[in-house]
Amino acid sequence: MKTIVIIPARYASTRFPGKPLAMIHDKPMIQWVYENSLKAASVSKVYVATDDDRIAKVVQSIGGEVLMTSSDHPSGTDRIYEAYTQLSDEYDVIINVQGDEPYVEPEHIDLLAQCFMDSKVNIATLIKEYQDGEDIFDENKIRVVINKLGKAMYFSRSAIPFVKNTDKAKWQSKVPIYQHIGMYAYRPSILKKLTSLEPSPLELAERLEQLRWLENGYDIHTALTQSEAFSIDTPEDLERLLRLNK
Repeated sequence: MKTIVIIPARYASTRFPGKPLAMIHDKPMIQWVYENSLKAASVSKVYVATDDDRIAKVVQSIGGEVLMTSSDHPSGTDRIYEAYTQLSDEYDVIINVQGDEPYVEPEHIDLLAQCFMDSKVNIATLIKEYQDGEDIFDENKIRVVINKLGKAMYFSRSAIPFVKNTDKAKWQSKVPIYQHIGMYAYRPSILKKLTSLEPSPLELAERLEQLRWLENGYDIHTALTQSEAFSIDTPEDLERLLRLNK
């Protein structure tokens, strides 16, 4: 099975312009993401998909491979698909590694790739069970409920499921509550279909692209991990990461 990682990276982030080039110790963020992705045993190739020459030059300076894309894409999924169409080689699985997770774990990439050993899996993502003391109500993190087959039923910024007639502090003792880890993998034929879908009502309400896929009848398989990658959305996130990793 041939697996490719494509890392979408844009310069014009609203909350953190130039984020992929922000320095983390001695390397720009995009270099950390690229090099950690290369460590995954399941991966045949790693590319960065970007619309910005500055990001491209940094990646190329470390021997990395770049696919230039349009600046008009509404999501990383669309950028990844345009990048993939530029390749002459075909792959069985495309893994979307977020460009703002400098310490992405190679084991996460391999775990996603393993999902596709099942021929019925077309889309996969990662989840992690909340542990005692973790904030299940933080709207900046996404919760997911799954069925007995490990398929996602719904994603939300709210804490789900709602546990009726129970103090909120005890919800986790009644039912597992899962956090979504925002890394995706797709079969190329399915990725093409996903990029043709129109925004959906639930997606617009929650601002979560994966709800568009569910609303259109696509299954999202989940794989359970015990850890989460640290994503950087704002300069404050970067400062916190640097303090934790002095």
